[in-house]
Amino acid sequence: MRTSMSRWTAREAEFLAVTLRLLQQHGYDGLTVEAVAADAKSSKATIYRRWPSKAELVLAAFVEGTRAREAPPHSGSLRSDLLQIGDWFCDQSGQHASTVRAALTEVSRNPALGAALEDAFVHRPKLLVADALVDAADRGDVDSRVIVDEVCDLLPGYLLFRYLFSRRPPTAETVRALVDDVLLRGLTRSPPSL
Repeated sequence: MRTSMSRWTAREAEFLAVTLRLLQQHGYDGLTVEAVAADAKSSKATIYRRWPSKAELVLAAFVEGTRAREAPPHSGSLRSDLLQIGDWFCDQSGQHASTVRAALTEVSRNPALGAALEDAFVHRPKLLVADALVDAADRGDVDSRVIVDEVCDLLPGYLLFRYLFSRRPPTAETVRALVDDVLLRGLTRSPPSL
């Protein structure tokens, strides 16, 4: 179940959608406010009144483009929850991989953009995985000691790597193999004694 609330007017959302599309096509350095204004049939002044800089426009566009929030699945099965999270994350990453690649060049100069990227592609999916693990621990399906950052990072981290840095984008089979052959095997074994 997805929830999504935009804070922008329809016209502002249009500017942001144009910005994302042009960012994907031309990269951050090739994106201009002039091109956004021309494509949206507006003036630069109108855009600059709302977003005083290109960096603020790109940040708003990225946040708007990735604002759909995924609610935790709560299916009653850890495997089903992880598969649903993996499929959702593949959809999100597939839709936004070129945007993320384009924005990565600006992250070192724009900490707010870096934080937005981290929230959308690291923090949110990690919370979903952690929630699924807490549910599984509450049911007695896994030991609560397995709910650690590294485990929660594994599914979204690997899938994002495949989208951004590999020439092999993940598929539903990738998600299934990662869940069945790596995560569930590791999570359902008793952790070693300390």
